Amino acid sequence: MLNPPLRIVHLSSAHPDHDVRIFFKECCTLAAAFPEVEIHLILAGVQERKESGVFVHSVPKGSGNRIQRMRRTVDHVLKKALALNAAVYHLHDPELLRIAGVLQRQGAKVVFDSHEDVPKQIMDKPWIPNPFRIPLSRIYSLYERWRTKPLEAVVSVTPKICNRFRAFHPNVVMVANFPSKTEFKSVDFSVKRPGHFCYIGGLFETRGIREMVQAMDGVEATLHVAGLFANSELEAEVRQMPGWNKVVYYGQVNRDKIQEILSISTVGLVTLHPTPSYQEAYPIKLFEYMASGCAILSSDFSEYRSLLGDVNAARFVNPLEVSEIRSSLCYFLDHPEETLAMGHEAQKGFYSKYNWETEASKLTELYHRLLAS
Repeated sequence: MLNPPLRIVHLSSAHPDHDVRIFFKECCTLAAAFPEVEIHLILAGVQERKESGVFVHSVPKGSGNRIQRMRRTVDHVLKKALALNAAVYHLHDPELLRIAGVLQRQGAKVVFDSHEDVPKQIMDKPWIPNPFRIPLSRIYSLYERWRTKPLEAVVSVTPKICNRFRAFHPNVVMVANFPSKTEFKSVDFSVKRPGHFCYIGGLFETRGIREMVQAMDGVEATLHVAGLFANSELEAEVRQMPGWNKVVYYGQVNRDKIQEILSISTVGLVTLHPTPSYQEAYPIKLFEYMASGCAILSSDFSEYRSLLGDVNAARFVNPLEVSEIRSSLCYFLDHPEETLAMGHEAQKGFYSKYNWETEASKLTELYHRLLAS
């Protein structure tokens, strides 16, 4: 009788099909690095197929309210996961932690991939009433510790999240969610336009869209904005601001349009509010700006200063102070050659350090250890 194939199975009950981190980065990286191992991915409500060496499986999405959907979908994911009989299971959602022990009892190794600092993220959730945020955050933190402590490994995305897990787990690996070099074309700095700035991403109050537009009032420049507003009330308010006259608004756009906007922009804005989760996050857009040769206007968070400390590519501001943002925008406008030079440094930083290719080796090294033990 032939031995069953060695399998690695990634699981998500909540992420969409073609999630960049889960599918394109982690699963495709493992498929290329371990051709002798089958790489599987379980998602809810997707088309089953084999793509880029990855076997994609679909389970039904649960119905009912938020909690019922979560529970039923996870049950479906567990059933499919057990049927695949893998050597390693890699969990991508906090709600999947409740099935980790079941998978381990089948003799498998289990990895938890913490994409966010969930206890701090709970503190930012607008749909959770304020009085419940602190107790829920503490309860989840204890639950997460209990569930992840017996696992074979924990993967996460920033130093602070990893250090939180290292307080109680011996095998924590940081695999940052940097963009891949393959996502970006070579930068033609000759087409960049002085005084053209950009913000690409969700247009939420806490991501600083209000202050960005207010800061444009009185600045003889153009702010290119791509993304969707969190709600119609915020959109109506921002559109009434004097600074909106300096905005070119695209709405939701595809990847090609984003590249076009980045190609002409000299500065990318990432002036997030100082919420607990944002102060420790690595915003993907920051690295996409760098890859595209844009200087950075960033919130003055210690994590960001540490991250960009050896790259002369950024100015830092209090994201709640419109005057500081305006002053920095004027500085970029008044110093076009220096701004372009910062863009060159940003691009060098991305290609030398802040790219997925540097992180992929950490993931494959972890799996070599897991499969060998």
